[in-house]
Amino acid sequence: MVHMLSSHGLKTIFSEHKSWLMTKQYQHILAFVFAFNEIKKDSKLLHNTTLGSDIYDNAFNPLRSSQGIRNILFRGQKNYVNYNCDRKKKVTYGSFDPATNEKTQFHFLFRMVPNESPQCVGIVHLLQHFGWNWIGLLTSDDDSGENFLQNLIPRLYQSNICIALKEPIPTARDYTANTDLGKIIGRIALKIWLGKINVILVYGNDQSMEGLRIILQNYEIGYGLPIERVWIITSQWDVTSIMLERKFTPKSLNGSLSFALHTNKVPGFQDFIKTLNPYQSKIYFIQVFWLYIFRCSLPLYNIYGPQNKNCTGEEKLESIPGTVFETGMSGHSYGIYNAVHAVARALHAMYSSRSQQRVMEEGGLLYAQPWQLYSFLRNVRFNNSAGDEIFFDENGDLAAGYDIVNLVTFPNQSFQKIQVGRMKSKTTAGEEFVINRSLLIWNHKFQQHVPRSTCVESCPTGHSRIVQEGKQVCCYDCIQCPEGKIAAQMDADQCEKCPDDEYPNQKRDQCVPKSITYLTYEDPMGASLASIAVLFFVATVIVMGIFATHWNTPIVKANNRSITCVLLSSLLIGFLCSFLFLGHPGTVTCLLRQTLLGIIFTVAMSCILAKTITVVVAFIATKPGNRMRKWVGKRLAMSVIVPCCLIQTSICVLWLAISPPFPEFDMHSQMGHIIVQCNEGSDIMFYIVLGYMGLLATISFMVAFLARTLPDSFNEAKLITFSMLVFCSVWISFVPTYLSTKGKDMVAVEVFSILASSGGLLACIFFPKCYIIIFKTHLNTREQLGRKTNT
Repeated sequence: MVHMLSSHGLKTIFSEHKSWLMTKQYQHILAFVFAFNEIKKDSKLLHNTTLGSDIYDNAFNPLRSSQGIRNILFRGQKNYVNYNCDRKKKVTYGSFDPATNEKTQFHFLFRMVPNESPQCVGIVHLLQHFGWNWIGLLTSDDDSGENFLQNLIPRLYQSNICIALKEPIPTARDYTANTDLGKIIGRIALKIWLGKINVILVYGNDQSMEGLRIILQNYEIGYGLPIERVWIITSQWDVTSIMLERKFTPKSLNGSLSFALHTNKVPGFQDFIKTLNPYQSKIYFIQVFWLYIFRCSLPLYNIYGPQNKNCTGEEKLESIPGTVFETGMSGHSYGIYNAVHAVARALHAMYSSRSQQRVMEEGGLLYAQPWQLYSFLRNVRFNNSAGDEIFFDENGDLAAGYDIVNLVTFPNQSFQKIQVGRMKSKTTAGEEFVINRSLLIWNHKFQQHVPRSTCVESCPTGHSRIVQEGKQVCCYDCIQCPEGKIAAQMDADQCEKCPDDEYPNQKRDQCVPKSITYLTYEDPMGASLASIAVLFFVATVIVMGIFATHWNTPIVKANNRSITCVLLSSLLIGFLCSFLFLGHPGTVTCLLRQTLLGIIFTVAMSCILAKTITVVVAFIATKPGNRMRKWVGKRLAMSVIVPCCLIQTSICVLWLAISPPFPEFDMHSQMGHIIVQCNEGSDIMFYIVLGYMGLLATISFMVAFLARTLPDSFNEAKLITFSMLVFCSVWISFVPTYLSTKGKDMVAVEVFSILASSGGLLACIFFPKCYIIIFKTHLNTREQLGRKTNT
């Protein structure tokens, strides 16, 4: 707190508490004085105005702190308006006390520290960054510790971070005389030592964490068993600041991470430190400070140290270990330095405005009321000598963040603080947390590997987590991803599906591109089917050539040569149709595949049915006086073939009109493959075409079977019966096989069925006739035909 004084004296109040003296904190006073000196030297700031100050030592006493604030606010008056001071009640205070957030009660409060929420967010980010979800949590046993837990724990649970150990650390002011306190600290120490927790978060200030300091000191120095963990320290506790009777524990604290108040290198501060001299400097408490630092006496001031030597004034603070005093400005000292400059600039703005007329003058001293300074302090904004912009946010908090500091210790009790990251309070989402892992140095226990802190071993890639019943979410089992899913990261919450054009590899930890597949000519199966189709095509051409050469022979003339030509032509085109199923499916091939095949096979079945009916009618017509003689010949054949073919053609035209087949990519039927296939458009129409073809085949088979015993020329009815038995067997087997296969195998089944059924018709009906024409010419005579007919 600062107010205007026309005098140049310093009023000081000090109460010595040797057992709790932390000499490092004297830097706060030095930063305060250094800032005053800068302001005095600045001719543009508060010109012709002398600043004075009151410095109050809180001595870790909340009542004393509140009393000091009241003394400043009421300028030493004894009667505090509207205040009731009861020493029996517990007084709490602190920068982050939730009560101070109530602006109606603390309207004029400005904090030179950032809000605590970014620190909690930064802690969660830090834990998530290194995959630490099983942590210990030690907090001060007071209201501030409880408030911190209320703020942090929901964030931890929301991020699936579990608390394996949660203990309040009691204040250890009277540890040596309190056996109950010793038992409590011993119990906490045992839990820390036995717990398999590598990461422990600590919240508290220098005083409240002395209990933890006792634990570390007893184990490392007393028992030679340092508690080597990753200690995450919040900004309230400077782990390198120790009481005079305590010892630093470098092994335990090596590799610790701290959220420290942001600081920067202030030009001239270290030079100021070098010029300090207890005989020349008129700085508050510097003589006693010098005594404690260098263990020497200053007889001039009647101050005597524990050792029999006098202070020369030439002692150098930079030679003192960092645990006793640091020459670099700490985060807390940096806040004090900025506070002095902020108040000075607010005062300058106020006295430069018209409001100076309303300033109270009292005995030569100028006083500014808090309500007068508030608006100027609220709007203060400047760049300090270190280059940082200083201003307050809408809540009256310093708009700064936290430095993430890595503590590296050495056996000689020295240490080094390395800034490895930042937690910014006001920035774009996702950019507030920054850390440089390459700068981190871990405790030697972890051998420079990133420490692990989880309830169980991590689930490997290709597996997902499943929480164990009755345990925290961090304690889980691992199950392998189901077929079709992957887990590319360790400890995956759930397995993910691959994109449609990719599929999981064997380990199910990554997606690999699917291969495009269809029945190609290069494929062994496709090449085999194509070769068979060519072979049957050539065989059909040869049969047609044999029949053309022997066109007028009795065996060719029997049973209607025209029907025979149509049947051979349909078989020839049927063999060519199989090539529509090979190669990359296109729009035209998809339209023609099933429709052309259905029509061609309908023509073939119609011809066979016509042949069979012709045999029956011819047998009946041979009886004397039968009127069916006029139906024997082309007239009968056309009356069978044309209507049958027109029905199938009409079905196919309707199919193409309402839902035509089209090419598509099937991403899901086969793992690892994208099947290029023809979508039939309408499965119902496809099975109608197939069913109609099957109906004709069944009728042909039944008629041929009934006519097999008739005295047919060259036993053609028997040949048709056998051929239709083969045809029907193939297509009956086709249906279940076709439905049970996918991709190119399905296409291969259909091509095979086409070739097998067509080849069966060719072989069973025409090969015996070709055999007689070529090798049994004596049977290819009218006499032989007439003999068989009369037999």
